Amino acid sequence: MLKKLGVILIVISLFTISCSKYQRLLKSADMDAKYEGAIEYYNQEKYDKALPLLEELMPLYRGTEKAENIYYHYCYTNFNLNLLYAAAYHFKKFSITYPTSKHASKMLFMSAYSNYLLSPSPTLDPTDTYAAVNSFQLFVNTYPESELVDSSNVLMDKLRNKLEIKSYLNAKQYYKIFNYKAAIVALNNTLKDFPETNYAEEITFLILKSHFLLTENSIKQKKLERIDDTIEAYHTFVDSYGDSKYLKEAQTILTKMNNLRDKITLENL
Repeated sequence: MLKKLGVILIVISLFTISCSKYQRLLKSADMDAKYEGAIEYYNQEKYDKALPLLEELMPLYRGTEKAENIYYHYCYTNFNLNLLYAAAYHFKKFSITYPTSKHASKMLFMSAYSNYLLSPSPTLDPTDTYAAVNSFQLFVNTYPESELVDSSNVLMDKLRNKLEIKSYLNAKQYYKIFNYKAAIVALNNTLKDFPETNYAEEITFLILKSHFLLTENSIKQKKLERIDDTIEAYHTFVDSYGDSKYLKEAQTILTKMNNLRDKITLENL
């Protein structure tokens, strides 16, 4: 029991000494000591202690030989503390401030990667996802020969997949809430923006079905025009997906549209 108590007291003592040492360093006017301390804490992965010291040192060493190293560690300290918005901003600023640095290209990549980590699921606001895509594109354009270009392209594909799913879900939502006119526009935009989408078959069918349901719910004066639009959408679908699982339903729609057109034509005689 006494042995355990002794160990506890030693740990507490060491912790107290460590804290008092850090507090003295924070209050110290010795900038060189703070610099050495900040780097030491960083190397020990004590980023929460390194951050205040580096923040204080940056303006004081601006224009000196140590400025780049201080800013380099500050950028990664933000990243390691999961302060990703700050990290993305400062990584990019580093690459602009020190364009000839050996770290410049990696820092611009890390800015994009920080934005990538901020990208949410496809169901949420895609602002950070777009920011990440743009950041990676900037990196690839700036350093096309970098060994990190392949990694950037892989990560951009993942981000674009999120945007594709977001676009698909938003467009499909218009269909689900019976806003067929908006659904037609949104679904076509998804195909335009993501022509290689895995949802292309379903989207093309939903465009056909939206035209069909819009026609059925239209006033008489607009039905003939919308019947033609539906039939055109049918041919677009069948030409692309002749063996689709939706084919039988598509053919039923075509039959109904032809019958409806014949009926309206007879009524107008």
